[in-house]
Amino acid sequence: MNWLLVAVGAAVGAPLRYLTDRAVHSRVGFGFPWGTFTVNLSGCALLGLLAAVAPPDVRLLLGTGLCGALTTYSTFSFETLKLAQNGSRGAAFGNVALSLAAGLAAVYAGAALGHAVWG
Repeated sequence: MNWLLVAVGAAVGAPLRYLTDRAVHSRVGFGFPWGTFTVNLSGCALLGLLAAVAPPDVRLLLGTGLCGALTTYSTFSFETLKLAQNGSRGAAFGNVALSLAAGLAAVYAGAALGHAVWG
């Protein structure tokens, strides 16, 4: 039954990633991968929160399923590669540094929030 929780979460997370990415890019353009950054950062924060306080079934549904499909390391890597190949090495490095720093900060903040609110 665990696989069903993961599948349901993923069925929501994947379209949410696509729609979020499109919405962000429609507002700020395609010069920098802000859409991928947004979904990865929000997924990190949610996963930190869930890991801190959620029961196992909720972690499967929302952590493994939703966050697993919402966030994307492969797209992050590909977009970073494309930035570098197109001569935007500074933006590529900035994407890596910003994504790593902000992702770690978000997962810690999510965990801290979970502990502060729900113990």
